[in-house]
Amino acid sequence: MPGTDAGTARSGGWRGGRAFAQLSIRRKLLAMVLLPLLVVLPLLGLLLLWWGSDALDRLLVTKVRSDLAVANGYFERVLGEVGASTAAVSESQRLHEALAASGSPPDWTTLLETFRDREGLDFLHLHAPDGRLLATHRFGKVPQGSLAPHAPGTDRTSVEVLTPAQAQTLGAELANRVAVPLLSTRNAAPTQRQEEDRAMVLLSTHPVRSSSGLLLGHVQGGLLLNRNLGFIDHINGIVYPEGSLPFGSRGTATLFLDDVRISTNVRLFADDQGRTDRAIGTRVSQAVRDAVLGRGSTWLDRAFVVNEWYVSAYQPLADGQGQPVGMLYVGFTERPYTLLKYALLASVGVVFFAVMIAAAVVSLRWARSIFRPLEQMEATMQRVQHGDSDARVALPSGDGVDEIGRLARHFDELLDQVDANTRALQRWNAELDAKVAERTAQLAEAQSQLVRNEKLAAVGQLTASIAHEVNNPIAVIQGNLDLVRELLGPEAAQRIKPELRLVDEQIERMRLIVTQLLQFARPSEYAGYVEAVDSARALDDCMVLVSHLLMRTQIRVQRSLQATRPAAINRQELQQVLVNLLVNAIHAMPEGGELLLSTRDWLGGSDGRTPGLEIELRDTGKGLPPELLPTLFQPFVSGRKEGTGLGLWISRSLVERYGGDIVAANRSDGVRGAVFTVRLLAEALDGSSAAETASGLG
Repeated sequence: MPGTDAGTARSGGWRGGRAFAQLSIRRKLLAMVLLPLLVVLPLLGLLLLWWGSDALDRLLVTKVRSDLAVANGYFERVLGEVGASTAAVSESQRLHEALAASGSPPDWTTLLETFRDREGLDFLHLHAPDGRLLATHRFGKVPQGSLAPHAPGTDRTSVEVLTPAQAQTLGAELANRVAVPLLSTRNAAPTQRQEEDRAMVLLSTHPVRSSSGLLLGHVQGGLLLNRNLGFIDHINGIVYPEGSLPFGSRGTATLFLDDVRISTNVRLFADDQGRTDRAIGTRVSQAVRDAVLGRGSTWLDRAFVVNEWYVSAYQPLADGQGQPVGMLYVGFTERPYTLLKYALLASVGVVFFAVMIAAAVVSLRWARSIFRPLEQMEATMQRVQHGDSDARVALPSGDGVDEIGRLARHFDELLDQVDANTRALQRWNAELDAKVAERTAQLAEAQSQLVRNEKLAAVGQLTASIAHEVNNPIAVIQGNLDLVRELLGPEAAQRIKPELRLVDEQIERMRLIVTQLLQFARPSEYAGYVEAVDSARALDDCMVLVSHLLMRTQIRVQRSLQATRPAAINRQELQQVLVNLLVNAIHAMPEGGELLLSTRDWLGGSDGRTPGLEIELRDTGKGLPPELLPTLFQPFVSGRKEGTGLGLWISRSLVERYGGDIVAANRSDGVRGAVFTVRLLAEALDGSSAAETASGLG
């Protein structure tokens, strides 16, 4: 019943249209976008697969062509070096002198051996002008032979093939490398040969002529390529260095004599220990042989090499007559790139689904222009409730925004105002915390200064008492010393004048020490006399004063005195500082060690440009405890149980009075020990002392 069928069709179409009309807008848009993609994307995938496979093949051919060019360039360079080496021997003054020598014949073997080792050749022969072999580089009887395969008088460097008889002239060591047993190889041309007994060499012949042009002989040398594994491995290392091939591909290089591999790093098989044998003696496929050796063309294509497919490049090698006698090969395994092609097929599927997903995303983005603002507003409120103050609806700006969009923007503006007020409150709170911390630090500093002032006051009272008590015996000593001079008379006093002078100096030093004690008790009433002090001489004087301590130890004293400027300081006070530091260093090395005294020029002052110098003492003791470094120069701080803790404090105070400083640290040159650096200002350029200025201000 046609009418019934037509009605049923119309009823089904109406129900399908009604069902489509009842779908959401999002689903309608997705259906409209994805339906064409189900047809277009498979075609696009096939096109991409074909194009990718072809592009990869062309890329691999381009790669192997450039690899062959690099290998051939190195081969030609080595051939040129062989020619240059042989030419150097033929032009050698020693060779000409030996040929011109009369009387007993020279030791040709030793001379040629010396030339061969110097030039890095495998063999070196000397021939007569008519081509007869006169001498070789090796010891033993000279074999019968002639200049081959170059003609007498020829100056030529080329690739040549030697017959078995000619190969014997190379010597037993090289001749043992010549014979290559042939191995059965898949796809190779049929042959009845069992062994390749010819030798392929890089051969160079240069005539030896006198200054008048007379032919004296020929020098013939070169490299044997049969089983020359170092040569072929070097080519492979240049063309395919470690990591140059991706995806685990393996690069190889080979030299062929005719169609037989005579030097190669292609592997034949692996044994149980994982070691592999080289495929020397295997042969190239017949297709490659016909193309390269038969037609003289270069092969750039995939080829089956021994037991695996390679992306290969074969280039014919011609002898001096231009006849192809062998091949140079480079290539890399094809399997990793074949797997890459399969991966490309899989990637097409990935691209197919990725495009579908992208189309769905685009469709959703268009649909979201209606319902997204409300969803974003709800999500934003949820995020704000959970503490995310930076949450915003953030609808894009532009024309055509409807009421919902404007409502979302107003909502963002309200959130911005709330966030700004919150940040202002946080900023004010942080400023208040910073001010409280600053006031707390100032209070702590003031408290520390108060404690220090109390200590200084106590030290002042103590030093004033000590100075008063010490001045009396000093005066008695000085008076009795003057009386001794009068009682001894001028002549006796003159005989012990050095001893009396040393006593006077030490009494004066005691006076200065007392004066310095009074300076700490009443610093405003005292100031030391400033003079230009030679730092090297000051160190020498101090070493005399501590020599009795050094004699009890095994301390080695090293000096590196490079300062060129004098120190602007009181000599006795500098001596006191240095002696204190030297004594500390000696006490730090009771078992012996090394004490390095060094001086160097230095720029200091508040601007970092005032000329000065540094005196540095480096010991190899135990070093300074890290917890002691911040308080090392404070009064009553000592690293030794028997110390008073005043030495470093007094020393630093003395140096600071003249505009300098003392810095303490542990050594940073990998050696255990401490470093004390005394920084002093020097005489200014106009002749005035910078330290005098600092002292005057004090």
